[in-house]
Amino acid sequence: MAFTGKATYSAGVNLPELAEDVADLVGIISPYETPLLDALGEPMRSASSTHHEWLEDELLPNKDAINDLSFTDPDVDTQFDVDNGNRFRAGDQIQVANSKELMLVTDVSGNTLTVVRGYAGTEAENLANDQVINILGNAALEGADRPAARFTNRVRLGNFTQIFTASVEVSGTDIAASQLGLADEMDYQKQERLRELLRDLENTVINGGQVDSDAQGSATVRRTMKGILASLTSHMFVPGVSGFPTGTTLDEAKLNYALRKIWETSNGNIDLIVVGGGQKRKINAFVSGLRSFGPADATYRDLVSTYESDFGVCKIITTRWIPQDAVLLLDSSRLSVLPLAGRSFHFKALASTGDYEAGEVIGEYTLELRNEGAHGVIRGLAS
Repeated sequence: MAFTGKATYSAGVNLPELAEDVADLVGIISPYETPLLDALGEPMRSASSTHHEWLEDELLPNKDAINDLSFTDPDVDTQFDVDNGNRFRAGDQIQVANSKELMLVTDVSGNTLTVVRGYAGTEAENLANDQVINILGNAALEGADRPAARFTNRVRLGNFTQIFTASVEVSGTDIAASQLGLADEMDYQKQERLRELLRDLENTVINGGQVDSDAQGSATVRRTMKGILASLTSHMFVPGVSGFPTGTTLDEAKLNYALRKIWETSNGNIDLIVVGGGQKRKINAFVSGLRSFGPADATYRDLVSTYESDFGVCKIITTRWIPQDAVLLLDSSRLSVLPLAGRSFHFKALASTGDYEAGEVIGEYTLELRNEGAHGVIRGLAS
């Protein structure tokens, strides 16, 4: 027989007699994590100007290339032109890349080298235009005068700060009213805006660009920082271009090629690989054929969080804010996200002209990316 007594639903579908049961927690669905900023950590210092600058230097080059189409007998000719004759001195031992032949430079005139072929008993090989020449080192004569001084000039590089801001405004009534899931509406709004600005900071650090003219900003020009992707020019790898492996699927051949090229041309120590979700799954697949599980294993693990190769140990960072076709290869010791002194994210209360409280969450930051040749990026990958 059906129940005919008093029940919770007797008063109607809206259950007017029952106390509300609302969980005392507000769930946030939007992503706001900043894994790259977390990996870089707190900066050791602050910027002191809206244009933050730093100095960079490099050693004298020990590579060049042949720039000569006039060889008559390429395994005998003792004179040929190079791109930069000022990189060579009499007494240099030189060797073409992937060649066994050693040569000794006896004279440098402009961009023309005079050499001894087949030096030290090596066998002469054909020379050709665009071949890379390695300068092994210089052999000085005993008792000789000092050589002419050679040096490099330090260069000053910089980036502008960018202001990140969001307004907070809550009515007096809303502040006074009892809220579900939180104790103070004003504090809650501050926290939400701060999460959004931190998310935007990481997004800008990766993808931001800098205006070509009036980059310092004006009453009508917004000052923006140059992000990582816009800063990298030396090591940009695209499938099938300049010797980079073909195919748009990320694999170990592509990753190791990029790591090796950066290692060969800089003293960078790549320790961060920054990817989106699609490329992270490709990296996980590197070891898919090597996984094995025993009868007692109750957990299936499909994760690669560190990639160790001949060229370093790299922590893999997965961020939502990187383009899905890109893989960033970074030396974290040469990267800093700096606040302008006294301008890290903070809340500034503003005067109220009515029945409300108002304020602004403000922060001003810049990216310091030193020695851009110590970093790299792979683009054009299938996601």
